[in-house]
Amino acid sequence: MSFVPPEFEPPTRLVTEQFELEPLGPEHNDSDYAAWTSSMEHIRATPGFPDGSWPREMTLEENRSDLERHANDFAERHGFTYTVLDGARVVGCLYIYPRRDGVDGAAVLSWVTADRAELDAPLRATVRAWLRDDWPFASVDYAG
Repeated sequence: MSFVPPEFEPPTRLVTEQFELEPLGPEHNDSDYAAWTSSMEHIRATPGFPDGSWPREMTLEENRSDLERHANDFAERHGFTYTVLDGARVVGCLYIYPRRDGVDGAAVLSWVTADRAELDAPLRATVRAWLRDDWPFASVDYAG
């Protein structure tokens, strides 16, 4: 079951001066894997990730399976995961999924690589405005 209305078309791109967002998929595997494995401590210190369940050690093939799952969720409208790009390089990720507390709306998490930590605040501000202006959610719970 989708958590957005049937008539809503999820955006497939958001471009700013500092970064771009596009749906995450297996085509990003190598760059995505390099991004999060180089920044595990930074990600765990990011709001929404302190429980230690992710990031966790994974093989490149396990990562590909995870990206395939996210791409399938996007296609089936169960959740929307975007890669954060600086040119062709993955520098983060954005997750938009249903709230777990049963409230109508979205739960949102994002992370950026340690070497692009300065993007944390602009990414959050941009995504908050984007969700408010272009998405159909009654409420948004964005960690941090």
